[in-house]
This record gives sequence, C-alpha cells and structure tokens, in this order.
Amino acid sequence: MSTANHEERSATPNKRLGRPSDIAKRTAITEAAARSFFDVGFAASSIEQIASDAGVSKVTIYNQFGDKRALFAAAVALECEKMRGYFSLDEMPRGSIRERLRVIGQAMDAFLSRPEMVQFERRIAAETENEPALGRAFLEAGPWRMKEAFSAFLAHATESGELAVENPPLAAEQFVSMCKGMGDLERRFGASVTAETRDRRIAGAVDVFLNAYAKSDAGPR
Repeated sequence: MSTANHEERSATPNKRLGRPSDIAKRTAITEAAARSFFDVGFAASSIEQIASDAGVSKVTIYNQFGDKRALFAAAVALECEKMRGYFSLDEMPRGSIRERLRVIGQAMDAFLSRPEMVQFERRIAAETENEPALGRAFLEAGPWRMKEAFSAFLAHATESGELAVENPPLAAEQFVSMCKGMGDLERRFGASVTAETRDRRIAGAVDVFLNAYAKSDAGPR
C-alpha cells in the first residue's frame, strides 16, 4: 500500500470523529446563548461572552450561526423544544382527549410562567421597540413553531375522530388564549397567580374547547 493511500484512509475516520464534536459545540453554544439571552436580554448579550461560556471561539459561533440574530433564533427554538414533546405524536400524553388537553394546558402554563420566561418576554418586548426584526425572529422561532405543533396535534385528533376541528391553527389560538386568560398580564405586571386560579382556568378552557370541538365522548369531567 502506498503512503498516499494509507494517509487517505487514515484521514477518513478522523473526519467522522469530528462530526459529533461539531454537534456538541453547536449544542454548547446554543445553551450558553439561551442562558445569556434569558439572563440579560439580546442587546446586552455579547458573542464574546457566549463564546467564552461555551468554550469555543467567536469564529466558531459565526461559522455555525452566521450572526447574533440567527443565534438568538436557535436559542429560542431550543427553549421551545422543551414544550414540543407535548404535541409530538410519539410523545403525546396518554388518556382521553380531555385528559391530554388538560396536561397540555398545564404544561404550557408552567412553561410560560417560569420567572426567566416572564423576564425574557419583557426584555424582548422592550428591545423589539428599537429592533422590530428581533420580535419577528422570536415569534418565528418560538410561539409560531409551537402553534404549528399544537395545530398538528389538533389535526391528528380530528383525523382519529376525537375532535371536529375545521381550522386547527385558529382552534390552537383559542385554546391557548383561554388557558392563559389574564395570567400573562398578571405575571408581566408582577401579580402572582395561584395554583387554584391556574387549574380553574385550564379546566374551564378544556370544557369550553370540548363543547365547541368534541366529536365523541371526551371522557369524564
């Protein structure tokens, strides 16, 4: 075997071993960015600090994501992945459609009411005033993706005969709005929401939603 051929074959395994490293670096960068954006907001987050926290160079971040706004979108998407499992057909909660909707409503409320999420939304809203494109990036990476996933869940429930939803995106908005109620405003302006109020809100949202969209027996209340 020639030396050239030996070197060529030896290089192949090294290339393969590099791929998991790239994935690990991207994950570390995204997680560090999410922490920074949540802690101090978009404007105050620096690529230099995120690179340091992730243990990579600034060049690596720019090679992986292009710019700060794309990194922001990836960080928001990473956070929202924590919710998407509730809408996945492989991971959706078990039980009647009533029970599944209740679990989804509770998960959404828990996700949105985390102190860091409330703080993050406040900061993004303030920063969007000076940079409107940032607000759109947040919507595309977060709320709109979650709406799309929940719409798919409702469409599947309709196909399986549990619901009769003609417009899943609209129905998704209606359900989320009812589950949140005044909770968003209350949390944003510093009022506490009790567990009793939250549970009553979600139970009422499920009742109204099923009264409008249930195709068959939705199970015991």
